[in-house]
Parts: sequence; C-alpha cells; structure tokens
Amino acid sequence: MAFENDAGYEAVYSAAMPSVVSIYVSHWDDERRHRGDGAGSGFVYDDRGHVVTNQHVVADADEVDLRFSEGDWRVGRVVGTDAYTDLAVVRVDDLPDYATPLPVADAAPRPGQRVAALGNPLGLDGTISAGIVSGTNRSMPTGQGFSIPDTVQTDAPINPGNSGGPLVTLDGVVVGVNRATAGENIGFAVSPLLLDSVVPRLIADGRVRHPYMRIRTIDVSPTVAAANGLDDPRGVLVVDAWYGPTGTPLAPSDRTESIRGQRVPVGGDVIVGIEGTPINSHESLVRYLITETEPGETVGLRIVRGGRETTERVTLEERPTPGELPSRRRLRG
Repeated sequence: MAFENDAGYEAVYSAAMPSVVSIYVSHWDDERRHRGDGAGSGFVYDDRGHVVTNQHVVADADEVDLRFSEGDWRVGRVVGTDAYTDLAVVRVDDLPDYATPLPVADAAPRPGQRVAALGNPLGLDGTISAGIVSGTNRSMPTGQGFSIPDTVQTDAPINPGNSGGPLVTLDGVVVGVNRATAGENIGFAVSPLLLDSVVPRLIADGRVRHPYMRIRTIDVSPTVAAANGLDDPRGVLVVDAWYGPTGTPLAPSDRTESIRGQRVPVGGDVIVGIEGTPINSHESLVRYLITETEPGETVGLRIVRGGRETTERVTLEERPTPGELPSRRRLRG
C-alpha cells in the first residue's frame, strides 16, 4: 500500500481504513452459557491473512468474528496471544481484496509527530481520531502486577473499542497498537519495536517465551543514590530477588532508610549495564530483555556492589504466567 507523504487525515483515512477491522468476541463459560460479548479493533498485518490486535480483546477465545470496512464478515482463528505485551494475532483464510497489509515502522515515532488512531470506539465502526505523539519509551501499568515497556503516548482519543487498532502516521505507517487511555488526552499504544519482536513469534509458535531474572528493580533516583552512597543517579536498584531453579547471583536490598521523610531501599546491587548496553532505567532493562534475549540465555550484567563496579553472569529463566509471580519479600526498615 502506498501513501503520499503527509497526505492529511482525510487521505490517510481513505487509504488505511480498508485494512482496519472490527473484532467481536462472544464469551461462554464451561457449561456453554453465554456470558456476554466484547468488541475491539485490529488491522491487517500481512498478505497471509494475519490480523494484529490486543490480547485483552480476544482474551481466551479460539475464534472471533471480524467485520471489514465494506461490511464483509469473516471468522478468524486466534493463532497466538501474549499478555506481557498485550498483543495477539488472528488468522483469516480469505481476506477481502481491498484489505491490504499496513506497513509497520522500523523505529519509534517522534514526539510531536501527527498521528491518527483508527478503529471502532464504542462500537462506532470506521472511526478516526487525530492527535500527536506525546512521548515514547513509556511504561504502562496493566493492573496485573507488571507494566508494558516502550509504549507510545498520544493525545489522540483512544476509547473502549479502539483497543487493537492501529496508531498511524500521516503517511499511513503503523507506529503503535492502540491499547488504553489513562486520563484525559493521555492514551497509550504498544510500540512498533515490540510489535516487530513479538508478532512474528506469535505467528510462528503461538506464544512468546519471555526472559526473567527473578528480580524486581526501581530506578536509581537522586534520593535512592544518596541513600545508597552512589556518586551518580544511574541504573536500577535490585530491591527483590526470588531464588528458583537457577538462582540469581544478584543481591537485593535488605533494609530501608528514611531520606527526607521517604522510606528508601538500601543495600542491593545496582544494574548499570547489560551486554555492553547502558541501563538507565527499569524501562530500558525490560525493553532490552524482551527484544534482545531469550530464556536459557546467559547474559553479562555490569553492576555496582558495595560502591565498586563488577560483572555478574545471570542465566535467564522463562517468565511465569501473569498471576503466578512469587510473593515479594518485606524489607526491614
């Protein structure tokens, strides 16, 4: 599909909307009693009939109904889902001829760049909403005990039903998969980096095995740095460590101290790099693990321990299913 650069919202709507679908899901219990219906959006990813949407749109369904922009209906088979990035792939055997794949960006969009959110918010098929990219590299909490890294923030309205639809630039390139809103004029979309990393694996294997270090970290802010005697506020502090089959050589914080009236974890290792890549935040650590590593791989971490830099080798495990994460320790304070 070709677009004229910066063609404007009207042109982008006309060119991209045929590739956007409405997704309808019926929910049944184990006794085949109907528990209600859900709806979301998606977009055509490739010419083999794969449609991308959110995991929370399809939930645990095996099949969903899809309606295309000219009214054609298809039954789609869910081929893969991933809760940790909220991405899912549905396969349609016979795409309508007009439903061609949308191109996906190979880099994050620029803050200030004009974008459009496409989908069927509130059941209103074929809707476009306009905005800009408000920020990138955001971490979005999910309410399930983890956050999705590297999301795109936008002020384009994203309402119920927009979930799974594309966030596109004015040249028609997908720069995010619309996910949720977090307040007035604040919406989030899964980034093209995560889409490019996760979707091909869902198509090939039906699932994604995420790496897991059995730790919980917080960013080293100036307050955390002061409490731990660090010269610079950089890296992430290990505040919890859970010891499983492979264990972990990383030492967690063992107490808290009060700094300016705030309880701050003290005493743990500080991760400042992984395989030569600087780590400046929890966001950058999780993004690297998701996009660059696999369970079973051993990685080199550059850490600060007791005021001195050293290196530790950590073997990554497979991240448990959401809801199966171990309980956190309680720090002395």
